[in-house]
Amino acid sequence: MSKGTIKKVAGPLVIAEGMRDSNMFDVVRVSNQRLIGEIIEMHGDEASVQVYEETSGLGPGEPVESMNAPLSVELGPGLITSIYDGIQRPLDEIMKVSGTNLKRGVEVPSLKRDKKWNFVPTVKVGDEVQNGDIIGTVQETIVVNHKIMVPYGINGKVKEIKAGEFTVEEIVAVIETADGDKEVGMMQTWPVRKGRPYLKKLPPEMPLVTGQRVVDTFFPIAKGGVAAVPGPFGSGKTVIQHQLAKWAEADIVVYIGCGERGNEMTDVLNEFPELKDPKTGQSLMERTVLIANTSDMPVAAREASIYTGITIAEYFRDMGYSVALMADSTSRWAEALREMSGRLEEMPGEEGYPAYLGSRLAQFYERAGHVVSLGSDHREGALSVIGAVSPPGGDISEPVSQATLRIVKVFWGLDSALAYKRHFPAINWLTSYSLYLDNMADWFNEKVAPDWMEDRQKMMSLLQDEAELEEIVKMVGMDALSAGDRLKMEAARSIREDFLHQNSFHEVDTYSSLQKQYLLMKLVIAFYEQSKEALDKGANIQGLIKMDVREKIGRFKYVTEDKLDKEYKATMDELAADIANVFGKEDF
Repeated sequence: MSKGTIKKVAGPLVIAEGMRDSNMFDVVRVSNQRLIGEIIEMHGDEASVQVYEETSGLGPGEPVESMNAPLSVELGPGLITSIYDGIQRPLDEIMKVSGTNLKRGVEVPSLKRDKKWNFVPTVKVGDEVQNGDIIGTVQETIVVNHKIMVPYGINGKVKEIKAGEFTVEEIVAVIETADGDKEVGMMQTWPVRKGRPYLKKLPPEMPLVTGQRVVDTFFPIAKGGVAAVPGPFGSGKTVIQHQLAKWAEADIVVYIGCGERGNEMTDVLNEFPELKDPKTGQSLMERTVLIANTSDMPVAAREASIYTGITIAEYFRDMGYSVALMADSTSRWAEALREMSGRLEEMPGEEGYPAYLGSRLAQFYERAGHVVSLGSDHREGALSVIGAVSPPGGDISEPVSQATLRIVKVFWGLDSALAYKRHFPAINWLTSYSLYLDNMADWFNEKVAPDWMEDRQKMMSLLQDEAELEEIVKMVGMDALSAGDRLKMEAARSIREDFLHQNSFHEVDTYSSLQKQYLLMKLVIAFYEQSKEALDKGANIQGLIKMDVREKIGRFKYVTEDKLDKEYKATMDELAADIANVFGKEDF
């Protein structure tokens, strides 16, 4: 091990001398308190170390010891339901050791060493295996069947395989390889800054269904896709991420609270265990890993937290699961980068952020994807990443938002004006976009309805027309509009209030299946098209606007899934009857 001494302390940055034998990104233990840190720069025999714990009280001359290994995470049974800090220290276990306040230098293993797991082998002696192959399973929670995989770089023949109760450190298999026998346990480690390998990446042709109408219909994200949610304070970023964690079609959720307020993280920690998972009826925590790194925790650990989270997410992706990762928020992570860069006296880029901000963001987001995992069974897994961005003052022209937009393919632009009007989710339909739409058009048209994309375009056109007409209304008033334009404005209002507005706290409206979204879309378009036809035949615009059926269309989103078809037919019939009444004759 390479040993040196502290030369200088500057906040979370420690300069150590006598570290010539160390390597970049090695983990080090700083001072006699054994604070954990990571080497981020080398100059001759001097190493710059970012320390992941509070550095007050450290002084020159104290020892620094390199562990000669990069910052890594432990992967194995016990990850699900855990709550970690930014460098995968289990917060609940630390609390048992040191109480409610995090003490410095506490060393607690990430995975429990004393807990026994029931290992069920899926291979037998003599079978040929390669890296990534599943050799057995562990029922980690009621929901998650944890697959134990052959670690990367091991190929050969199974010489010995066990069954029964084991801890994560005990040997469950021996594999005979060209380099001798290799012992395999249930736990493996992986360096966080290096993406886990896979066989090949697949094109994003399938949506990650979220049950949120504005997302699924207008700006869908692909399975294995990346999305950014920029928005000012109070515009609902965190609630959107909670909704996606709850309802997105993902087997595993990894939630990273990166530099967020402590009370927000507390809400997540209190809420997730109590939330019923709609798919299984169990607690949502039964398929969730939480990483809590609040804004008052050491800033350097914030930088590591998103790498820790995405490495854990990749591990479950390699098992063949669909994983959704929520990073809330990458702006706080970028601020940590800026602080460390300033302490290193690097040349600042735009607004003080380091020049490598864009490439670091890209390295993180590019680890998402729909892939064929390593292993002879060619199983498919997907890792979708949704990153919140908190631009100061809601100004998305700032560097973090702009660098993120150059990388991601889905932009859900949150609008404070919509939030103040109590329109949630406050996603602005005129500024948001999804570049996955063309790839997924066939999927929607085949799996949901053949005219899905056509109807979506009709609704989008009405909203764009409304934005143009609104300028005229502001200048000369509603009365200056023609009857046809008045109807457009009313149809667009119906899209906004009945379709796009969704109450995340309503037990029925919180989730909307694709079938329900399609039928509601049909009702809104039917109102517009049938009214337009009636208008062309001389109907009164006021009569059409005030039809009773419009209230029923608005309430369709509160209809339960089992009554959709019946309610849809009844509403369509009522629409035809109401339009006939406007004419004053039933035979229209």
